[in-house]
Amino acid sequence: MTTDRQRRIEGLIALALFTLTIPAANWLIGNAGTVCVPNGPCLVPVAPGLQAPSGVLMIGLALVLRDLVQRRLGARAALVAIAVGALLSGLLAPPAIVIASVAAFLLSELADFAVYTPLQRRNFVAAVAASSVIGLVVDSMVFLQLAFGSFDFLAGQIVGKAWMVLLALPLMHWLRRRDERLGLAPA
Repeated sequence: MTTDRQRRIEGLIALALFTLTIPAANWLIGNAGTVCVPNGPCLVPVAPGLQAPSGVLMIGLALVLRDLVQRRLGARAALVAIAVGALLSGLLAPPAIVIASVAAFLLSELADFAVYTPLQRRNFVAAVAASSVIGLVVDSMVFLQLAFGSFDFLAGQIVGKAWMVLLALPLMHWLRRRDERLGLAPA
């Protein structure tokens, strides 16, 4: 298999997984957690004494997957993925949080894109880490304010999403080394 074909296949897999995080996050927030707040989100523990809406797990993963889409398919494909993701978010979110879901998704992914794009060629893993941190903070603040009118779960949101990013970083390091070994250049 040629490196271009391999890059494209891996990019399409990352795109499919990125797209799946959106309905998963929307389903989790209303249906899965250790406790579900009446007229609010279902919560999961993310650290001792700290809880967050369960959808945070998928959003942290989405930020990393968007970076992979861009690495494999290019910036234009990443921007299209963000637009499609925002549309999906609006179609799949519970009615009470549609605006919050779309705005948070769109703004956080664009912030991730803005940070990742200039850094990616110099240090891929650092670019993923930095862009994801910016994206998860933006997502958390926008979503909580618009959906619930408070920052009550801000720390939990940030920690929950950061766990997913931290778990993905060793894979990103491995991927970068594998790409170098195979001569697989970013799109």
